[in-house]
Amino acid sequence: MTPAQPSSPSDRRNTPTALRILREQQRLEIDWADGHQTRFAAEALRWLCPCAYCRGEAGLPGWLDANPKLTRDQTTLTGGEMIGGYALCAFWADGHRTGYFSFTLLRDRCPCERCLSAPR
Repeated sequence: MTPAQPSSPSDRRNTPTALRILREQQRLEIDWADGHQTRFAAEALRWLCPCAYCRGEAGLPGWLDANPKLTRDQTTLTGGEMIGGYALCAFWADGHRTGYFSFTLLRDRCPCERCLSAPR
């Protein structure tokens, strides 16, 4: 991965230096330019999917807003690809691959204890 070079300290917060999709562990790991590391379990990442189907559009709620029970295939992370220099598209075993997870979203939703306890 070759992310965009940060131009200021605030850009470093949302600039990944490494993205790892660990299929066996069912986890996404991200190293950020400011030294922070984020880890998402696959199921938590699937619940975060920002696509129109999952989150809704035009004022209508998305499928995930109905709090469905997700199947094993819906939460099995099979791969992913970079979208330009700003996002990751995750691939799921059920064929879903329309969620573009921006780096800003992934950093803002970091589930680590330090980030969860920080004021937003």
